[in-house]
Amino acid sequence: MREQIKDFVRIAAENLPIQEPIYEFGSLQVPSQGDFGDLRPIFPGKEFVGCDIQEGPGVDKILDLHKIDLPSGSVGTVLILDTLEHVEFPRKAVAEAHRIIRPGGIIAISSTMNLPIHDYPNDYWRFTPEAFKSLLAVFSNSVVGFCGAEYMPSAVVGVGVKDSQDSFERFSQELELWRLRWKPRRWKTAVKQITPPVLLKLLRKLRGKS
Repeated sequence: MREQIKDFVRIAAENLPIQEPIYEFGSLQVPSQGDFGDLRPIFPGKEFVGCDIQEGPGVDKILDLHKIDLPSGSVGTVLILDTLEHVEFPRKAVAEAHRIIRPGGIIAISSTMNLPIHDYPNDYWRFTPEAFKSLLAVFSNSVVGFCGAEYMPSAVVGVGVKDSQDSFERFSQELELWRLRWKPRRWKTAVKQITPPVLLKLLRKLRGKS
């Protein structure tokens, strides 16, 4: 879980009609982050179910996004955060999420474009904002955003609503503020452009251990 994604989730929680139960897919909390990836405190008093393909901290239920073992229309909100890049068939996963969400329910997704290959347990894809628009086209309405450099966003995010024409006006305004809040400093962008990818990967590993 990255700080800008947790910030995105807070914005969603405060500005979208979040319904219960909330199902997070990819909820396993990796050792390097401890409980930082736990999103339950952002949704106090709401039924929250953490799901992953393997057992571990933050996981309440073992479920596979390719074939979710839940009844159609049984879920209020689905969160798939920094996880779709690890899913072999992301379009099938989003279609399954759409199936289990009830009318008026919400999906929130995020991914990255500028991270090196990282295994949890496999790393398949990188998504552009246009790719997220395509994935969310199955929902009746959606909004997509990003933060970081336009040519290589550090995060791509999106929300969709099922069988509703909610315009997301307030959320869209907050999403733009989120983008500006996480806009990269110019010197950082310049450093990344001239630093070999192998050194960037090493720096990220060192930060994760600190």
